[in-house]
Amino acid sequence: MPENLARRPRAEDLETTWTPTHTEAVQFVTADGDLTDLGRRYDVDPDLARGLYRDMARARRLDSEALALQRQGELGLWLQSWGQEAAQVGSMRALSDDDWVFPSYREHAAAMVRGVKTVELLTQWRGATHAGWDPADYRFHFYSLVLGTQTLHATGFAMGCLLDGGAHVVATYFGDGAASQGDVNEAFNWAAAQSLPVLFICQNNQWAISTPTGIQYGAPVHQRAAGFGLRTFCVDGNDALAVHAVTRAAAGLVRSGEGPALIEAVTYRMAGHSTSDDPTRYRDQSELDAWAPKDPLRRLRIVLERLGTPGEFFSELDAELDRLAVEIRDACRAIPAPDLDEAFTYAYAGPHPLVDGERAARARYLETTAAGA
Repeated sequence: MPENLARRPRAEDLETTWTPTHTEAVQFVTADGDLTDLGRRYDVDPDLARGLYRDMARARRLDSEALALQRQGELGLWLQSWGQEAAQVGSMRALSDDDWVFPSYREHAAAMVRGVKTVELLTQWRGATHAGWDPADYRFHFYSLVLGTQTLHATGFAMGCLLDGGAHVVATYFGDGAASQGDVNEAFNWAAAQSLPVLFICQNNQWAISTPTGIQYGAPVHQRAAGFGLRTFCVDGNDALAVHAVTRAAAGLVRSGEGPALIEAVTYRMAGHSTSDDPTRYRDQSELDAWAPKDPLRRLRIVLERLGTPGEFFSELDAELDRLAVEIRDACRAIPAPDLDEAFTYAYAGPHPLVDGERAARARYLETTAAGA
């Protein structure tokens, strides 16, 4: 192994400034698949690159299958991570298995890396459960649909980790739109003031539903976070190798007790905000066309091909993805319907006369309809 592959990137090698054109973000691989000077300096670990590519390809296949299932009425809603796979996979692969993760609602690629099963990811969106998995099983919290709230959850959890004396990093994902929420800024402030082991990962995908970054705020997220006292990094969020290196450096600083850090991964949301959204109503096709060549899978595949990756790797992966598609479809349709009585059971912590009356009314209704049948 070359010496520079074994050397852990230093934080000072990766710290950078950011401009509105994003030209100063850390980048290892250009949109054309060429290694930058920084990319050549750290070289490319072929095994790492293949693993990142496989993770991203699996996440994209989940997205396409889930979108089709939603359109067929099998899922109530779906939020795609299409275009943001590198920001999620690159960062997750740089964290320790012992680190905790608090996602928002679009981190399907991150969840798959951590080992969350596809059926567990789908069950919430099918409306069968409030959450599909036990966070303790994966050290990966279930999705938070309230914008930005997970950053406060992560900050509070990190306080507990600090009091327990552990060396865990608590990572939390959020978007550029959530960064305008008061909750997120409160999390920045408290994490910095208490020097908590939180790694904030902002996927700046350019759009807060229909609001572009240009009119969301007057300074980029990482500059604003620095104002709270966080060490910050900005990275090309469509470059999985760069995201991995930056996250490894940032997580190392947090783990060593140097306080919280933030990574702003500049990426792009290729799909709509959700399957309920029509992005053509607020963004031009020309913008989509400009970002399409920066696709994270496309650029990493070029790198792999130039490294001499055999064609069998890609053909075997394609076969794996086809098997995954069948698994996703079968798993989704096999999710059992929820027992609606649970809605009454968990409305309050204990018995409540109003809820008891509603439960009884539902039971009478079901008896009536059954008799009528």
